[in-house]
Amino acid sequence: MISLAFTACSKDDGGSENIPNASTHTLVLKAETSSGSTLSHLLYGYDSNQTTVSGLGVATWTSLEIALPENASVVNFTANGVGIDAASTLKLQIFVDGVLKKEEVGTGTILSVRTHHNLR
Repeated sequence: MISLAFTACSKDDGGSENIPNASTHTLVLKAETSSGSTLSHLLYGYDSNQTTVSGLGVATWTSLEIALPENASVVNFTANGVGIDAASTLKLQIFVDGVLKKEEVGTGTILSVRTHHNLR
């Protein structure tokens, strides 16, 4: 039987560990229109890190899970769509760590809703 042992040395300069993109929270965004209505455009993200999605043509949309960096301060979410009548709705939801933190609903034939959530 062969036994191997490895040792490693590291220099500790006493500085704090700087881990880029360390995440403390997860973000999921949801947009949903009423029956017959469609989403056309989304803008979402945190702080100045924004993503645009165009040409959707769907009734519902859910983001992938987004890892928020430790220093993130605000989540922004805007969606536009087309309603089939004046009673049509567009609902936006912001979930942080699986918990609903913010919900906004708009109505009409021209659907446009904007919301945000402060993380701090």
